Amino acid sequence: MRITPLTKTALWAAAGFVLVFIYAPLFVVVANSFSTSSTLAWPPPGFTTEWWVRALTNEAALNAISTSVIVALASTFVALLLGTALSFALQRFEFFGKSTVNLLVVLPIALPGIVTGIALNNAFKTIMGVQLGWATIIVAHATFCVVTVFNNVFARLRRVGTSLEEASSDLGAGAWTTFRLVTFPQIRSALFAGGLLSFALSFDEIIVTTFTAGSGVQTLPIFILDNMFRPNQAPIVAVIAVVMILIAIVPIYVAQRLTSSDSR
Repeated sequence: MRITPLTKTALWAAAGFVLVFIYAPLFVVVANSFSTSSTLAWPPPGFTTEWWVRALTNEAALNAISTSVIVALASTFVALLLGTALSFALQRFEFFGKSTVNLLVVLPIALPGIVTGIALNNAFKTIMGVQLGWATIIVAHATFCVVTVFNNVFARLRRVGTSLEEASSDLGAGAWTTFRLVTFPQIRSALFAGGLLSFALSFDEIIVTTFTAGSGVQTLPIFILDNMFRPNQAPIVAVIAVVMILIAIVPIYVAQRLTSSDSR
C-alpha cells in the first residue's frame, strides 16, 4: 500500500504528539529538581543544585533507595529461579492442566495492582498470620516479576528447540553438562533481559508495596508519596524521581538491546 506524503506527515505528527504527551512531564520533573522554588513552581524562577545536595545527604531518602535496591534484587533472584523452572516445565513437558497453569503464571501481571495488593495483604495477615515486612514485600514483588522472566525464557526455549540438547545427550553428556554447555548459553541473554525488567518493575512498584510493606519498611516510591506535599520536600522528591528515572531506564534499555539483537 502506497502512503501519500500527507498521510506520512499526519503519522509523524501523531507520533510526535504522543511522545511529547508521554515525556514532557518527565522533563518538567527534571527541571524542577534544579529549580530555586521550594513549591515546584512553573516555570522555574532560577537554577540551583541545592536540592541535589540535600537529597544526596538525606538519610531517609538514602535508606529508602537501599531498601528498594535490596527488595528488587531479592525479588529478581526469586523470579529468575521460579520463572526459569516454570518455563522449562511448560515448554518441555506435557501434563494435565498445562494451559491452566500457563494462565495462572501470567495472570498476576495482568491483574490490577490494588487487587493483587489486597489479596496478598489478606493472605499474609489473615490466613498465614505473618507480620508484614521485608519478606512479604519480596514475595509480593516476585509474584509479578516472575512473569517477565517466564515470558522471556519460554519464548527463547520455543525458538531454540531441543535438537542440540538431544544431540548432546546422544553423545553421552549428562543432564547437568547439557544444561551448562548447551541450554544455558542459549537462554543466557533471555535470563539477563528478564532479570533486568524484573528489577525495574520491582524498584518502582508502589501499589502492591503499600499493602505488603507494613510500617517498618519504606521503599523509595513510598518515601516519595509520603514526602511529596510536605513543605520544602517537593524539590527533594523531584531529585529522587530523576534518580528513579535513570535507574529504571538503564535496565530497560539494556534488556531491549539484548532482545533486539537476539531476534536478528
